[in-house]
Amino acid sequence: MPTDFEADLAAIDRIQAVPTILEVVCRTTGMGFAAVARVTEDRWIACAVRDDVQFGLSPGGELKLETTICHEIRQSGQAVVIDHVAEDHTYCQHHTPAMYGFQSYISMPIVLADGSFWGTLCAIDPRPARLNNPETIGMFRLFAELIGFHLNANERLAASEANLLDERKTSELREQFIAVLGHDLRNPLASIDAGAGMLLKEPLTAKGATLVGLIRSSVGRMAELIDNVLDFAHGRLGGGLTLERDAHVPLGEVLEQVVDELRTAWPERRIETQLAVTKTVSCDRARVAQLLSNLVANALTHGASEEPILVRAATLDGSFELSVANKGEPIPPSTLERLFQPFFRVAARPSQQGLGLGLYIACEIAKAHGGSLDVTSDQQETRFTFCMPLTRSL
Repeated sequence: MPTDFEADLAAIDRIQAVPTILEVVCRTTGMGFAAVARVTEDRWIACAVRDDVQFGLSPGGELKLETTICHEIRQSGQAVVIDHVAEDHTYCQHHTPAMYGFQSYISMPIVLADGSFWGTLCAIDPRPARLNNPETIGMFRLFAELIGFHLNANERLAASEANLLDERKTSELREQFIAVLGHDLRNPLASIDAGAGMLLKEPLTAKGATLVGLIRSSVGRMAELIDNVLDFAHGRLGGGLTLERDAHVPLGEVLEQVVDELRTAWPERRIETQLAVTKTVSCDRARVAQLLSNLVANALTHGASEEPILVRAATLDGSFELSVANKGEPIPPSTLERLFQPFFRVAARPSQQGLGLGLYIACEIAKAHGGSLDVTSDQQETRFTFCMPLTRSL
């Protein structure tokens, strides 16, 4: 597999400590040339260089591998330290010092976390130097380990970023699929509803009328789920929900209509209202109605069935406030933290239906109006409160 040397150069360039390491190496040892080299089976590439002796090598420059001692270090995995080539029994006749004209030399292998050899931290000078001592060798070893650590960290970071990008692409495709699916489901669902409506105009037995009523109820429930899915996908892909504000239609009447529809759908439950909407509210009435419907549906699902649900709405000084309260078991603090997250569902009963988007959509509607949706829950009651400005802020 070919080595991507441009990536190696970039990886070393991203390590901000490397220039300082090379400077410290030269200042401490008195040597005039230091480099971080990438060394493979057949290549020697300078990735970072400090050259005070005009050796003539710059980052990206290459030496023939066979002419370097780093070639031997790659094979042995051991550092090489030479104080004075002319007096060193091993290297006095070596071709590399003679070719490049140096008398002092030190090279420390750079090893990655998996144990693989990456390259070397090396230094040379045409003059002898005192290098073969614990202090200098320890410094080179520490710097080589530091470079290896940063190379590993950069590789992990790059892998994480690539995985994150893949996840984002997958998530976007998933949300686009959801949006298209939800949109395409509307037509067959409308056909089912229209067919059920036509059946109700025909002579039916009591059982038949009940079955058609159940069909239309299921269609309504499915339409609600599709609306939530489309709102979720649109909010994620389009940067938030869009609003059509209108202050002409009294908001109180819209809220009463939502409650009446829910009373019809849940005849065995009590839903009480205290509405005092005496001022105009600049809002998207359909969206506020959807928010209220989602909050009451949540209360019907999770509240105590024998206790009433209380819906309050009022225009206060400069703000509109809408709340839905129910009695029942309090919501645990750990659940409260996640309550407005998409697809999060609180276990209620085996027959419970829904995607866990109702409260998330309600919260997004509140944010789109420049308001907030908060929840409190204790032994007395659980209360969701939506608050927004009466007028649209510029």
